[in-house]
Amino acid sequence: MAVSFLAHEVSDLCLGKPALRSLSISATVGEALSALKKSEESYLSVWSCDHSSKEKPDFDDCRCVGKICMVDVICYLCEEENLSCPSSALKSPVSVLLPKTSGLVRHVEPHSSLLDAIDLILEGAQNIVVPIQTSSRKKHLHKTSFGPTLHNGREYCWITQEDVVRFLLSSIGLFSPIPALSIESLNIIGTEILAVNYHDPAITAVESIARSLNCLTSVAVVDGSGKLIGEISPFTLAVCDETVAAAIATLSAGDLMAYIDCGGPPEDLVRVVKARLKERKLEGMLELMEELSSCSSSSDEEYSSSPTEPLRGRVSRSRSGSYSARIIRRSEAIVCQPRSSLVAVMIQALAHRVGYVWVIEDDYSLAGNVTFPDILKVFREHLQVMNWSL
Repeated sequence: MAVSFLAHEVSDLCLGKPALRSLSISATVGEALSALKKSEESYLSVWSCDHSSKEKPDFDDCRCVGKICMVDVICYLCEEENLSCPSSALKSPVSVLLPKTSGLVRHVEPHSSLLDAIDLILEGAQNIVVPIQTSSRKKHLHKTSFGPTLHNGREYCWITQEDVVRFLLSSIGLFSPIPALSIESLNIIGTEILAVNYHDPAITAVESIARSLNCLTSVAVVDGSGKLIGEISPFTLAVCDETVAAAIATLSAGDLMAYIDCGGPPEDLVRVVKARLKERKLEGMLELMEELSSCSSSSDEEYSSSPTEPLRGRVSRSRSGSYSARIIRRSEAIVCQPRSSLVAVMIQALAHRVGYVWVIEDDYSLAGNVTFPDILKVFREHLQVMNWSL
């Protein structure tokens, strides 16, 4: 069993995965925003080539250079000059959204081993781009055409930290007794966490939100005694629209949690945001809120009058409003305790589609968190022992 497990390649994790649709590095923030709203995925891959160019492009070295999501757009719009004139900010090149941290996206070949993938994640990779192995017939069909999913004559997918952890969970019995050990005994509770006080202005947490996105974690919202109240999660913000930047600029961290909670922002908070935008003379952001609110209302009326409209249509247009119907996420934090077992924490994170779980004491004081890389480090060490014993 151990031999067959160690023989797994990254291509085994690519089965059934869709081809990545690309966004060119030459696109603008506005074009990226439009593409995100039309996408069924939270993230878009950004590539070094431009498929829309009228000139014959050179795709010999077309590479994925990064990824973006709605949180990148929101954080960018929260910058002071962009709050004043969001329309100008949307004309900026998409490169301004790419994180300065290198190595978040890595390329590998399909025959690369599972151990190689885990090592890349432990080095900081979030997404591993892999060429999709296709039949000769499919290759022939795409031979002379270039689409948004085709690069260097090949289609690509990417595997995530979640994919690798889920794959390990499917063979959890091989690692006994480690999965049953507590996260405290395994010494994987991280204490370098990002947090903001419940009453602090949400705008003070923007840098932490951006950092948490780069680490696939979240920003804890705590009270004065350090007890966990909730979180401002990139996973939740990713299914909002760009006007959340206005809420971040005008609300407290506690009110922001209520604003981004599932079901859409409460009307009283929306009125508060608009009033404060007027007070600060942020007319551009106010106009953006009014414009999207108007579009959402018109869309709701159109769809409510068409009861036979397919569910897929209703879901795909939902990003024109405040929230996506693809995922329902709350601001309530996912928590465990130091005595929780490793496998229990894995199941919690995978069930809620997050890359971390907060660790709290019995009195709800925040002890730290456990992330997917923390978990993978434990399994990597065990796999190394398995490899030596063969």
